[in-house]
Amino acid sequence: MVVDDDFRVANLHATYAGAVSGFEVVSIAHTARAAIEHAAAANPDLILLDQYLPDAPGTDVIRRVAADVMMLTAASESAAVREALALGAVTYLLKPFSETDLATRLRAYAGFRALVLARQTLEQPDIDRALRALHTGDLINASLPKGRSIHTAQRILEAVHTARNPATAGEVADEVGVSRGTAQRYLSDLAAQGRLVVALRYGASGRPEHLYSCKAPPAGRSSDRQR
Repeated sequence: MVVDDDFRVANLHATYAGAVSGFEVVSIAHTARAAIEHAAAANPDLILLDQYLPDAPGTDVIRRVAADVMMLTAASESAAVREALALGAVTYLLKPFSETDLATRLRAYAGFRALVLARQTLEQPDIDRALRALHTGDLINASLPKGRSIHTAQRILEAVHTARNPATAGEVADEVGVSRGTAQRYLSDLAAQGRLVVALRYGASGRPEHLYSCKAPPAGRSSDRQR
């Protein structure tokens, strides 16, 4: 569901969201009151919510709905950001933003939701994976080389995170379903960003093979892999 007081902006955000595979816009509202009523009737999974609404701030809506909330707003005040996140907003995207910016976060949310709903009871590694899926896009999107896909980068990073041992490009390629060359390029990018550790293993042929693994947590901290 999309909530924004500006009709044109609301329709634009609905168009952006509807273009992302797996998402369907079930309702559009322009006031806090309408948002609460529409949420009760349409029972959306996710609400794309503006903070500046004519009758009440968007954070008041968060308190009154059961759906997950993604803030899409020009409200950059620290207090507003902290309040929205404290109330449970899954992410906070400042206007103006591009269609790609929103699509990246929607796909990250879809990954998060799939992991959270995969089983009735979650263990700590399951929770860590879900949180990484939700936030990894924000962390790596800005530093990807031109032409790279954030979705592919997320999948490759997750494949390394879930591997029992340091993984080769071939192993990651098989897990993700891409060519070895594609996996190698993304792995090299992620290693250059400091998000993965790369080591060399020498085989019988004498040719070194690159092994990719997660960065170890800082000394003195638990092995929490949330990013």
